[in-house]
Amino acid sequence: MIGEEVPSDQYYWAPLAQHERGSLASLDSLRKGGPPPPNWRQPELPEVIAMLGFRLDAVKSNAAAYLQHLCYRNDKVKTDVRKLKGIPVLVGLLDHPKKEVHLGACGALKNISFGRDQDNKIAIKNCDGVPALVRLLRKARDMDLTEVITGTLWNLSSHDSIKMEIVDHALHALTDEVIIPHSGWEREPNEDCKPRHIEWESVLTNTAGCLRNVSSERSEARRKLRECDGLVDALIFIVQAEIGQKDSDSKLVENCVCLLRNLSYQVHREIPQAERYQEAPPNVANNTGPHAASCFGAKKGKGKKPTEDPGNDTVDFPKRTSPARGYELLFQPEVVRIYISLLKESKTPAILEASAGAIQNLCAGRWTYGRYIRSALRQEKALSAIADLLTSEHERVVKAASGALRNLAVDARNKELIGKHAIPNLVKNLPGGQQSSSQNFSEDTVVSLLNTINEVIAENLEAAKKLRETQGIEKLVLINKSGNRSEKEVRAAALVLQTIWGYKELRKPLEKEGWKKSDFQVNLNNASRSQSSHSYDDSTLPLIDRNPKSDNNYSTLNERGDHNRTLDRSGDLGEMEPLKGTPLMKI
Repeated sequence: MIGEEVPSDQYYWAPLAQHERGSLASLDSLRKGGPPPPNWRQPELPEVIAMLGFRLDAVKSNAAAYLQHLCYRNDKVKTDVRKLKGIPVLVGLLDHPKKEVHLGACGALKNISFGRDQDNKIAIKNCDGVPALVRLLRKARDMDLTEVITGTLWNLSSHDSIKMEIVDHALHALTDEVIIPHSGWEREPNEDCKPRHIEWESVLTNTAGCLRNVSSERSEARRKLRECDGLVDALIFIVQAEIGQKDSDSKLVENCVCLLRNLSYQVHREIPQAERYQEAPPNVANNTGPHAASCFGAKKGKGKKPTEDPGNDTVDFPKRTSPARGYELLFQPEVVRIYISLLKESKTPAILEASAGAIQNLCAGRWTYGRYIRSALRQEKALSAIADLLTSEHERVVKAASGALRNLAVDARNKELIGKHAIPNLVKNLPGGQQSSSQNFSEDTVVSLLNTINEVIAENLEAAKKLRETQGIEKLVLINKSGNRSEKEVRAAALVLQTIWGYKELRKPLEKEGWKKSDFQVNLNNASRSQSSHSYDDSTLPLIDRNPKSDNNYSTLNERGDHNRTLDRSGDLGEMEPLKGTPLMKI
């Protein structure tokens, strides 16, 4: 029978955010003056690159700005610049003392690093472009230069092989020179001073986008980001400030929340001394005892009113002797309230998905704060906000909501409430039937919905009845026997059907409706045993899917074999749009 084995870990993780397109900017103000004379000949590309080495600074800056102009949305020119060895020269000019020279060079590199040709990014990395950009960032004092530097780093961060280079060389500079000073957050706030506010929002957006990318690379990158002094504090301050200004849909909020979501991935395993938060797995034998029967009605059908554990609604976060700082903020009430606010106020799909995914991650795992957070979300009336996301027209939002509800349903009271209020929308999103969603969901999303349904109806007779009332049986049998669904979908549907058939109280009503025992069974030849009702999906679903065989040629987590990582990689496929430069002017 499917579901006889209970795996060691019953939780599953929210996906990491995927790469994301940036914003369009311009440096037209770099060059002043009117159009060139009519007899002025525009130089060929090799000549422009040669001008970068000219002894006069005015020629260097003019040539760099012209290269920036030529590379604007022109992949062929970018490739030609690389082949003509122009990239090392541009990187060398980042250390030039004059702003007009290093600003033009950085603008050209930003345009060159944007686009499909990943070799351009690698070429910048191979000539120590990242350390050079960091040196320039530490010297920069104005917004326009800092914006171009951070935009270039955001572009470079979309390539997997450059992510750790950025973490190792640029993380502290980005935090100390950009995030903290312009976020408004203060390490030691002065009560006599007025509160500071966010400055240079475009620069913060670039920087958060860059860190959002690199946070999806590996656990070592996330460890360094979590432990970077002041980073998490400032990120949370930024999002709180944006919510306070009624700006819950900005690109800055999206990048920050996706970054926080990535940093919450397996946080209870990856933080220092994680073992102090671990809790023993529940006693499986107790789940079939009288208490479980009376709570959920799974074993008795006498019509008795379910009893509730009064402690379930009174769990509070531990009292602290000092305010939480750094990575500890990732699982404190402050950040939970941020996600709840965004779920209720934001209209941006990526922000809604990231918020639900962060909740999914924090509620995963047998750890102290996971238990607190599951309870806190109920107390804050957030379950209905998450359930409402199931009606979204965006598939990734639906899948994130499904994953969050599945982990939240580990809590007994949550399970009961989710069963009452979310089962209809969960069933509606399944394929087939008269009340089917208009969307054609992917296999991963359908399996997620089925696994969430199974978690909710397990040991929850009322939820199983609600499933029957909402045409869930018809849809499940159709998935099981139609012959046009995948093996994963069939197995997940069969697991739900077996859970329903396990309720003796439902068998006679089901048989009266014409259902047979054979409708609740599945036979798949040479297939492995399915997961039980307490198993959690570890599949990877990026925020923005990219076909690895498409023109963009971006790799995915699954392509690299990281099947058990469900990090949000919504930053990785995106970059800053190029800077529009100016034509070469006669000196």
